[in-house]
Amino acid sequence: MVMSFLVFLSKLSSSACVQFIMPAVYLMTGIIIIIIMTDKLVSDCDSNNCVLWICCKNLSFLTETNLRNSCNRIMEMVKDSHPWFGIEQEYTLLGIDGHPYGWPKNGFPGPQGPYYCGVGADKVYGRDIVEAHYKACLYAGVEICGTNAEVMPSQWEFQVGPCEGIEIGDHLWMARFILHRVCEDFGVVATFDPKPMTGNWNGAGCHTNVSTAETRAEGGIKFIESAIEKLSRRHKYHIRMYDPRGGQDNSRRLTGHHETSSINEFSAGVANRGASIRIPRQVGQDGRGYFEDRRPSANCDPYAVTEAIMRTVLLNETGEEPTEYSDDARLQRATVKD
Repeated sequence: MVMSFLVFLSKLSSSACVQFIMPAVYLMTGIIIIIIMTDKLVSDCDSNNCVLWICCKNLSFLTETNLRNSCNRIMEMVKDSHPWFGIEQEYTLLGIDGHPYGWPKNGFPGPQGPYYCGVGADKVYGRDIVEAHYKACLYAGVEICGTNAEVMPSQWEFQVGPCEGIEIGDHLWMARFILHRVCEDFGVVATFDPKPMTGNWNGAGCHTNVSTAETRAEGGIKFIESAIEKLSRRHKYHIRMYDPRGGQDNSRRLTGHHETSSINEFSAGVANRGASIRIPRQVGQDGRGYFEDRRPSANCDPYAVTEAIMRTVLLNETGEEPTEYSDDARLQRATVKD
């Protein structure tokens, strides 16, 4: 496998300071994350450098799971609208045996209710892991901006963003890698499975908050409503793009229960956690801002998700398949705003 171009998420110091590099392969993602360890005795070097590598089969062909290149082309076409993204990444902590971390070995904790944003050893499991991850992300320069305990015990969430364009995917992938690496030190496993526990337990999503220059301006609510209308006409396409198995993983989560919409129906509303698209209450009051797409699964590829949204909302694509653009069309869109 041949490595293509680099994406630097932290500033690299002089290469003379590098002691060794440690690759970590993300299976089925088309990326490799490299941790560059530097000599702490050298004053002008940091020891927190991480590099995101994009993988190719050879000099001409990207791996099938490398979706960054396609996403980046679309982001270049819509850059005049300055799309901002904020992603809420949910995940679940498991023991090595696959049982949720902190749960009784031969049973279940009490019903959902007291765990969301909870506090106390009988309500929250793994906060030391969560805080270690948060600090590691800050140290590495990842645009992490928050974290909270989720509805199901041992389920957590961290937020990345706001980031513009392609950067949201870069930062989220790096944050995911750091989470796995921190969990390794604690002897636990982080899973992004969208429904790790069957029954009356919440699933895990990757809610994607979206805004553009138009939605953030005065009267932006009309652009938000227009975007929702476009998304409503392309629901099946987005469901396919929102998990790595074309909707099969999300079908276990998007049931219409546990704060989700039905995978078979599109819905939208103000302050409605059970809708496909939620307009935050404050946005409704201000008449401008952003909208939240609550459909992406926790194990989604953020490049696929954000690309799909931009294709539908800003490039006005319709139908069940993405449009292929010529180089001339991409250049025209990138240089002249519609």
